[in-house]
Amino acid sequence: MYPPCLALRPARRNDRNDIEQLAALSARLLTAGDYPPDAVEAALRSGAWALDPQLIADGCYYVVLVDGALAACGGWSFRDELHNRPDGTPAPRLLDPASEPAKIRGFYTHPDYAGCGLASLLLRCCERAAFLAGFNALELAATPAGEPLYRRNGYAGVRPVRYPVGEGHTLDALIMRKPLGAGPRSIAAPPEAERATA
Repeated sequence: MYPPCLALRPARRNDRNDIEQLAALSARLLTAGDYPPDAVEAALRSGAWALDPQLIADGCYYVVLVDGALAACGGWSFRDELHNRPDGTPAPRLLDPASEPAKIRGFYTHPDYAGCGLASLLLRCCERAAFLAGFNALELAATPAGEPLYRRNGYAGVRPVRYPVGEGHTLDALIMRKPLGAGPRSIAAPPEAERATA
C-alpha cells in the first residue's frame, strides 16, 4: 500500500464550500467535549466558524490535501481581525508589523487526521509567512480543543475570552500569543510537505 500523497497550497475561491463543510464537521466532532451541542449549532448558524473570504483574497489561507481530499486548513492575517465579519463589510485596517501581532485564523482539521501533525504544518507555514512580512509576533483565539496544539507549538495564554454566538449562547476561548524568532527576513524554502508529529 502506498503512503498518502500530501500537498499544501494556497486556498482558492472555489475551495470555500469544502472548507466550510470541513469547519462544520470539525466543530461538531472535535469540540464535542468542550461546548454544548446547541451552542455549537448556534455558532455555525451565526457564521462564527465560516471562512472569511478576505483571507483567500489576501493570499493568506492554505489547505492541506491528502490524496487530493481536503484534510486541514488554516491561515493568518495582516489585518486587525481575529473573527469573521459578515460578507460585504469593509476589510479591517492593516496591522503595524512593528508593534502589533499578526493573527492566526480559521484552523480546522478533519477528525480522521486529528493528531497527525497537519495543523502544526500549517502553523509553520503561517508563521514563516508572517515573519517574512515583518511581523514579530502572532496572536490567536484558541478553543479548548485547540489549546494543547498551540501550546506544543510555542503559544502562551494571554487572557480568557467569552464570545456571544447568537441565540443566547457563548463560547469560551483563550487568547494566545507567540513571539517570532530573530533572523533574516528573506525568501525561505517552502514548508516541508510531510506528516509531522503535532
